[in-house]
Amino acid sequence: MASDLKIRLHNTLTRTKEDFVPLDPANVRMYVCGPTVYDFAHIGNARPAIVFDVMFRLLRHVYGDRHVTYVRNITDVDDKINARAARDFPDLPLNEAIRRVTETTAAQYQKDTTALGCLPPSEQPRATDNIAGMQTIIGKLIAGRHAYEAAEVGEVLFDVGSMPDYGSLSGRELENNLAGARVEVDAHKRNAADFVLWKRSSEHEPGWESPWGRGRPGWHIECSAMSERYLGEVFDIHAGGLDLIFPHHENEIAQSRCAHGTDTMARYWMHNGFLQVEGQKMSKSLGNFVTIHELLETEKFGGRTWPGEVLRLAMLMTHYREPIDFTVVRLNEAEDKLRGWQRVASKAKGTGVVDPSVLEALSDDLGFHRASVAMDVIARKANRGIDTAIECLAATLQFFGFPTDSLIADADVFDTSRIEDAVRARLAALNSKDFAKADEIRAALLAEGIQLMDSKNDAGERVTTWEIKR
Repeated sequence: MASDLKIRLHNTLTRTKEDFVPLDPANVRMYVCGPTVYDFAHIGNARPAIVFDVMFRLLRHVYGDRHVTYVRNITDVDDKINARAARDFPDLPLNEAIRRVTETTAAQYQKDTTALGCLPPSEQPRATDNIAGMQTIIGKLIAGRHAYEAAEVGEVLFDVGSMPDYGSLSGRELENNLAGARVEVDAHKRNAADFVLWKRSSEHEPGWESPWGRGRPGWHIECSAMSERYLGEVFDIHAGGLDLIFPHHENEIAQSRCAHGTDTMARYWMHNGFLQVEGQKMSKSLGNFVTIHELLETEKFGGRTWPGEVLRLAMLMTHYREPIDFTVVRLNEAEDKLRGWQRVASKAKGTGVVDPSVLEALSDDLGFHRASVAMDVIARKANRGIDTAIECLAATLQFFGFPTDSLIADADVFDTSRIEDAVRARLAALNSKDFAKADEIRAALLAEGIQLMDSKNDAGERVTTWEIKR
């Protein structure tokens, strides 16, 4: 173990905060539901990518880089993908059109998450590469009488009535459950909540041969197969957005437990909260639907582009389980804070370590707010010229996935050397008690958006630092 830091996590399954104790400290395993690649990822998709990247980084710090496996899947078979392919490439055969859509959107997702400062997961399996595993699980479920074939409609369905504690993750009583995503309540179902494991494909739809005819998988079976392949029948952490608790994660648990005869699928379940934009639910009809790509590359939101590290900090400033209101004001606040940290951290020589108070805060259910307060304390010391604080702040920023080497968007607008000259001139005026001139310099800089901050170093000498205020 690389660290003796104790992690505590809120477990959706038990609805309590628990000590995190991995099944095997030498092989810590986490699965996060990734994108369905029918379109560019929107800003809501950025939140789990960022949040669970921080979880990945924390686990690597505690257990060692080589002892943590993080799997985030890519769903590249889905009826939404089929519809988008037919719409965007009507003159191409459907399979070729689907490949065009998924290759383009999957590549954009990788580019977007890299820009957001996310590490690549250990594995990023595609659903289409795991069809055989899905069919194996379905076969086990049928053999165990947890699934049945509705041949008249070409479907294999999971029988929720065969699982006494179905609904334990979401807390839903079986009789109150609706069928949920992607299936309708029909006469061929034994229970209204029964869900599709395999469905028939027409000659114009993507499909694979199976014991139940040529078809394609249902949504939920995909993650059960991919998590088992890379992490085993039971693993440590399963994570995703709050909207996935039901039906997706509930149905994953049902499939996996019943197929493998286990008491659990994942021991800890983590879910990030919902996101709205400028106080409203994000939707195309409201005109506030924005993709990560648009934020990074266009001026659609707030009349400007936004650096990935600013988007990252804006997401982390709200606790991951709480709802977040994504606003221009929030982005400006995040940018001001980050640039202040970066300005002093850019002076580091690379000899620091992450501050223990930051790690302690983060280990309490990813408490980034408390961690950032600790970083502000370090930054104030760094602003007084304390070398160890400068090095510590830089190491802490790097740990969180933030650049420290003055990747400051304002550098092209502001002449740094001129500002430093003005700061020195003001300091000389203060030392000679020419307070009128010192105030004049401060006011002139403030009019340009440059705010000065005075403090004293350990020797009692006056030190002035500056930051850009929007």
